[in-house]
Amino acid sequence: MTPKSIIALCILLFGFSNTVNAQFGFSHEIGVIAGPVAFQSDYGERHDLGTNAGNSGYGIGIIHYLNFSYTAECNCYTPETYFNDHFKLRSELSYNKTDLEHFGQWVEGKNSIGKQQLKAMYGSTAVTNIGMQLEYFPWSIRDFTATIGSWAPFVSLGGQFSFYNTKAGSTMGPLGTPLTTFPKYLTPTDDRAYGFSTESSSVWSIVSSVGTRYKLAPLSDLMVDLRLQYYFSDWVDGLKPNPDLYKENKANDWLVWFNVGYIYYLQ
Repeated sequence: MTPKSIIALCILLFGFSNTVNAQFGFSHEIGVIAGPVAFQSDYGERHDLGTNAGNSGYGIGIIHYLNFSYTAECNCYTPETYFNDHFKLRSELSYNKTDLEHFGQWVEGKNSIGKQQLKAMYGSTAVTNIGMQLEYFPWSIRDFTATIGSWAPFVSLGGQFSFYNTKAGSTMGPLGTPLTTFPKYLTPTDDRAYGFSTESSSVWSIVSSVGTRYKLAPLSDLMVDLRLQYYFSDWVDGLKPNPDLYKENKANDWLVWFNVGYIYYLQ
């Protein structure tokens, strides 16, 4: 997916939201989000605190909401239904980047060639996401909108299309030889010559989050959000030891992203 394609998708989403607004009288909200990302990958040891802390990066994004409870055309509320008062549709364009290393017991303790190879191995992944989530607010959206200083917790579920650019290397030299590369990564996997790859590709992902808004002013909110994003691929980090031989590497890549955002209501 090229930058031009991403721009085209953004224009398509904006056009879609404008068409929906013209036909049904919804209102719009826009915002920005940013925060730390913990990338769960084949680098390091699963469930290891050092891995989770070390393989962390950052994420930023722009977001747009369709607000079903209010219409800007007449400066009034829409007909009251449960859906209008408890759901919003969120579209998003975001970017996250993480530098990756091996942590945990496999690089600690008595020194060996294998541990040196793992310590010397490094990687990175940069991911651009575009997609939508449906957010559910258990408490009334109308009551929240009308009350400065109020809170509006929510949960969400959606999907995203992601374009990733990943790199893998070693300070010992080029990967792909027994001198520089840990044996499990020399085995061919899928259509790759090895269990590592430097590549650019695309993947679908599912996104779920829990968070809350805080009403700052009549037309602005603060938001905190904890997200889980699961990719339908194990190549997003650039590593995939052959799962037929290495059963411990059976999970796809995923991440946890804690972000803080600012949202403005358009009139």
